[in-house]
Amino acid sequence: MIPVPIERSSAGDPARTLALLWRDPSVVPRRGPARGLSLDTVVDAATELADEEGLAAVTMRRVAEAVGVAPMTLYTYVQGKAELLDLMLDATYARMRRADTGGEPWRRRLTAVAEENRALYDAHPWAARVSTLRPPLGPGLVAKYEHELAAFDGLGLTDVDRDDCLTYLLAFVQANARARIEARAAAADSAMNDEQWWAAAGPLLARVLDPQTYPLATRVGSAAGAAHGSAHDPDHAFTFGLERVLDGLAVVVDHQAKEPEEPSRPERSRRSR
Repeated sequence: MIPVPIERSSAGDPARTLALLWRDPSVVPRRGPARGLSLDTVVDAATELADEEGLAAVTMRRVAEAVGVAPMTLYTYVQGKAELLDLMLDATYARMRRADTGGEPWRRRLTAVAEENRALYDAHPWAARVSTLRPPLGPGLVAKYEHELAAFDGLGLTDVDRDDCLTYLLAFVQANARARIEARAAAADSAMNDEQWWAAAGPLLARVLDPQTYPLATRVGSAAGAAHGSAHDPDHAFTFGLERVLDGLAVVVDHQAKEPEEPSRPERSRRSR
């Protein structure tokens, strides 16, 4: 089986990538001509290219053309696409909208986190396709993580539970974002929306599908298609799925709230008498 290629973060040299992410002066060449660009200019150009044409379009040559330098000059800023991808991701994280939901119910706080990440993927669809199992550990990501962890304040969760719950929530949002991207790509490639596609495919399917052999598939599929205008509606899936994710996290939150508290020392001393 041929593995499916996927972009992933933290694929470059760890020491140099971290130095670039945190803008360590040690990564700036001390010899040679003065550099006429800032690293942020390079990252912005690459991000704009990815937003418009996808990650496949982000090559060192294309980015060099966008900022008006020779490709070899660009390598004095970043060693390759792996480092550049981490810088792009971290920059998008740093610029995310972060709502102040302090004092709101926890479900509202987590809904805001989900919506912020969904907006990120809408603005930068390429980011949804990047595996961040080894995350780019830059200031943008750390600030994002800090903000999102705070949404669980006051729930009595352990630090590990807090991280687990956030990971579960963000995995759902990313999966939904990928489905939205695929739906848009399918519409663009076929030059027809889902309703038009089903209008063409439906009559053909009706000729071969026996409702008596597949009663549930026929009935449920027809009902869902009529309700959503498609076999799969990513927007409905996000709304429905987010509520179910929050319902699942409520089990963790409620369980923690019901955990018996440790008796105070005076109470324990009285019991031991």
